Amino acid sequence: MGFGKVGSEVARRAKGLDQARAVGVELVGFDEAIATADFISLHMPLTPATSKVLNDETFAKMKKGVRIVNVARGGVIDEEALEGVAIEIAEAVIGALKGELAATAVNAPMVPAEVLTELKPFVVLAEKLGRLAVQLVGGGSGVKTIKVTYASARAPDDLNTRLLRAMITKGIIEPISDVFVNLVNADFTAKQRGLRITEEWVILDGSPESPLEYVQVQIANVESRFASAISDSGEITVEGRVKDGIPHLTKVGSFEVDVSLEGSIILCRQVDQPGMIGTVGSILGEENVNVSFMSVGRIAPRKQAVMAIGVDDQPSKETLKRIGDISAIEEFVFLKL
Repeated sequence: MGFGKVGSEVARRAKGLDQARAVGVELVGFDEAIATADFISLHMPLTPATSKVLNDETFAKMKKGVRIVNVARGGVIDEEALEGVAIEIAEAVIGALKGELAATAVNAPMVPAEVLTELKPFVVLAEKLGRLAVQLVGGGSGVKTIKVTYASARAPDDLNTRLLRAMITKGIIEPISDVFVNLVNADFTAKQRGLRITEEWVILDGSPESPLEYVQVQIANVESRFASAISDSGEITVEGRVKDGIPHLTKVGSFEVDVSLEGSIILCRQVDQPGMIGTVGSILGEENVNVSFMSVGRIAPRKQAVMAIGVDDQPSKETLKRIGDISAIEEFVFLKL
């Protein structure tokens, strides 16, 4: 736009880039130009006629993904109309620095915004399951083998599992190292640290409204700080679901639980007997630790049970010791999210 000395020189050079259509410059009207162009290069002077010639109305007529190169005066573009883009970029940068996923990362697979929105709660779930699983590892043995299981009524091709795998990797690696993991470097970081991550699908019958029914993370060939987290097959196992947009822990080892993955979690294995919830809750209340959720999973009445307690604050060592000293509690662990 603008075909004076500079504009004509740009056109001459652009012609050399277009070998498929190496023909002369085609002159078109303004409306056709903004509606069809992939690249718009501005070279006009700033006059009353060109002031803010690119504005909300003209931006709306442009193709999605159009590139604008302004080598004219700043006033030919309505800068306020571009503020939304600037804010979007700033928010994306802040999110990336926090390790959040970005739909427009240039060196990562492009993820449509609608897909990212749908998967967002499952992305949070994936990272927190990884974070929980690695904190359950004990005995000084290194994490090497991880299996992730996705259960869904959708076909595997309908879900970009790289997003979820990256966040599980982030959750596993970051609590035990100073490495910052994101979508771009997750696979490389896992390989560098000798992590072998395999993925499996469980295809469910039913409506594919939700992308996933549950996600399960298993760590093999390790000891556990909480023996009850070892499933019947011998791996540390945690499983979670998204309920009303909020990630929940729904399984530890072979025990079914249901606790929101917000704040932190205390897991207790105990003899299933009356009064246990009240006893533990009272100790936490006396120490001003707020309980957000509490759930008990058991193998049979009056046998063993696992109690999962969601807490807003980290209890003191003395508080945790008081819980551990309860005679009916056989083991417990505090897990920070």
